[in-house]
Amino acid sequence: MWARALVLTLATLAALAAAAVEMDEDMAELARMVRENCAGETGVDVALVEQVNAGAELMPDDKLKCYIKCTMETAGMMADGEVDIEAVLALLPPSLAEHNAPALKACGTQRGADHCDTAFRTQQCWQNANRADYFLI
Repeated sequence: MWARALVLTLATLAALAAAAVEMDEDMAELARMVRENCAGETGVDVALVEQVNAGAELMPDDKLKCYIKCTMETAGMMADGEVDIEAVLALLPPSLAEHNAPALKACGTQRGADHCDTAFRTQQCWQNANRADYFLI
């Protein structure tokens, strides 16, 4: 169970940094499973995720906000509305962790109206801090 959770976390983080880290087939499959599960759970229009991955800014869509929360919780990056930046950094490849640590720490947990909004606002901060490495699964 722990190994699966770690692999899910790494798959999500790898997806967030897809420009710098190439996922192997197993990680890509796990990322696909997280995406399908969270998309099904939230009813998000996956086209919104694809727009973000094509370079669009995150849009304040309620289902997208909850999709982001779902992926972050599934990956172990967020629990009870609190983003665990140290856990995120510990799981990033060293070069990405070093490059992104100041921005991620500066972002911290960006509080919102609820946990979905908190996840969204935190991800907005990450996207604004380093658009080149930003990606959603």
